[in-house]
Amino acid sequence: MNFRSLEEFWAFYVTQHSKPATRRWHFVGTLASMLCLLYSLIFNWWFLVFVPVVGYGCAWYSHFFVEGNVPATFGHPFWSFLCDYKMFGLMLTGQMDREIKRLGKRPVLQGF
Repeated sequence: MNFRSLEEFWAFYVTQHSKPATRRWHFVGTLASMLCLLYSLIFNWWFLVFVPVVGYGCAWYSHFFVEGNVPATFGHPFWSFLCDYKMFGLMLTGQMDREIKRLGKRPVLQGF
């Protein structure tokens, strides 16, 4: 798929994260990768190896076993990275459900 802008890709990205559990796994992975980065900068730079492993590991798990789709990272790595942090920020501030509704998507109601 070809996207002309980040905003256009964002609308697609949100559809690929329709289940709350998928978004939660992404949140956990992003937060854990940030903590690994911080730890590596303060204590041991070898810990940098865990930054992508933890971040992508949680996200890809959610796509394969929760959402049932292929991660957008495979086709659009840079835009996916940016959108992951956008989603993280919206979730952190409690605005992600509103963003889903803004884009015309309804959150799937299910347990974690």
